[in-house]
Amino acid sequence: MSSAERYAQLVARASVRERPLLPVPRKFSELELQARWFAGDFGRRFQSIAGEQVEVVQFGTWNRAAGPDFADASICVDRGAIVRGSIEFDLVDQSWEAHGHATNPAFDDTILHVFVEAGARAFFSRTSTHRNVTQVRVDPTALPAGFETNLPLARPGRCHAPLRGLPEEKVRSILEAAAKFRLARKAQRLGGLIELHGLDEALFQELAGALGYKQNKLPFTLLAQRLPLKALRATPNELEAILFGAAGFLAAPDLAKFQSGTRTYLRGLWDSWWRRRDELERFVLPPRTWRLSGTRPLNHPQRRLAALADIAADWPKLLRSLGKDDLTVTGDFFLSRSHPYWDRHYTLTSPPRDAKMALIGETRVTEILANVILPLRQTQARTVWSEYEKLPARLTNRRLETGAARLFGDDPRRISFLKTVARQQGLLQIYEDFCLQDNSDCAQCPFPEQMQKWT
Repeated sequence: MSSAERYAQLVARASVRERPLLPVPRKFSELELQARWFAGDFGRRFQSIAGEQVEVVQFGTWNRAAGPDFADASICVDRGAIVRGSIEFDLVDQSWEAHGHATNPAFDDTILHVFVEAGARAFFSRTSTHRNVTQVRVDPTALPAGFETNLPLARPGRCHAPLRGLPEEKVRSILEAAAKFRLARKAQRLGGLIELHGLDEALFQELAGALGYKQNKLPFTLLAQRLPLKALRATPNELEAILFGAAGFLAAPDLAKFQSGTRTYLRGLWDSWWRRRDELERFVLPPRTWRLSGTRPLNHPQRRLAALADIAADWPKLLRSLGKDDLTVTGDFFLSRSHPYWDRHYTLTSPPRDAKMALIGETRVTEILANVILPLRQTQARTVWSEYEKLPARLTNRRLETGAARLFGDDPRRISFLKTVARQQGLLQIYEDFCLQDNSDCAQCPFPEQMQKWT
C-alpha cells in the first residue's frame, strides 16, 4: 500500500466532519458557481427535482448569444437516449420565470435548468412551447476548496506537542504522504476536466487559473472557459485583443493622454477588438469580477493576461515541451515568455520601466509545475514524485502560515519541514482534512493520536 493510500485511510477514519471549525457561510457569485459547474466541480450525475437520475454527458460551451448559459450540451435522463441542447444555471429556481425565459424562444432548446435555491412553492421550468425542462438543484456548500479560500491565522493546536516530539524523518514522511494524496486528487480532478473538455482546453483552463493567482483565479478561469483555446487560435492576430477585450480592459480609450508606446499598443488592441466586440459583448467580464487591490505590480492581472495570450499563441511549443521527460524543458518554456510591451510595463496605463521584467517569474513557474504540469503527467501514468519533491518552496502565504502555526507552532524545525513545495502541499492537505473539519477546537480531532501510530 502506498503512503498516499495510507493517508487516505487515515482521513477516512477521521470522524470529525459534522461541521467546520469556523462555520462562516460562504457567499458565491452566480458567475463563480457557473464556472464551477462548467469545470465539473459539482459532479456530472444528479437526481432531478422529480426524482430522475440525470447524467451530464457533455457540458457544452459558454453561449455567446442570447439564451441559456451553456450551448451544445447533452444529458441522459434515467439511462435513456442522449438529449442535446442547452443548460441554464440560476441562483434561484424562479429566476426562470422572473427573467422571462418561459416566454423567450431562445430558451426553447434548454434541456436542463440548474439552480441553487428553491422557493417555498413547487416551481416548474417550462419553455414557450410548454415543454417541461428537467430541473436539478445543486449545493455549493459541498464544493471542494476552489477559487478563493480565506483561512484565519491560528494558535498551535493539540497536535503541536506530539509533532514536536516526533523524529524529523517521521514528520517528513507524514507530510510527504499527504502531499502524494493531494497530488493524486489534483490529477484525478484534472483527468475529469480532460474527460469533459479535452486535453488542450482542460490544460488551457488550468493554466489560466494558475496565472490568476488566488485573487483572480475566477476571472481567468471564466475567460478560458468562455473563449476556448481552439477558437482563440483560429484568429491568431486577434487573440490577445480578444482576451483583453473580454476581460473588460479595453473600454473605449482616450489614446491622446498616453505615451507613444502605450498609445501604439492600445491602438493595435482596440482596432482588433472593436471588430469582434458586438459578437463577444455577452462575455465581457464585469469590472467587479477583478480584484486589483492588494496585488503586487509584477502580478497585475493585465500582465498575466498577456502571458496567457503568449502561451496560447505558442501552444504547439508548449505541447512539445510536455512530451519531454525533463521537467525543466517545460519550466524553461514558461520562463522564456516575453512581450515587447509587457516586459517593461506593470499595467496598460503605467509608465515604462527601464529594467526588463519577467512576464512569468520563477515563483509562478514553480507553482504552475506543481499544480498543473505534474498532475497532468500523473494522469498520463508518468513518474512524477521524484520531480515533485525536488521543487523548492519559493513563497509562503496566509494559508501556509495558518497551517504551520496550527501544526508546528514554535518548533525550530518548522522552516526545514516546509522547504519544498511538496511538503507545503502536504501541510495544506492535513490542515484542510483535519483542522478545518474539526468542530471541537482540537479536543476530539483524531490526528494527534493517528500520527503517533504512523510508521
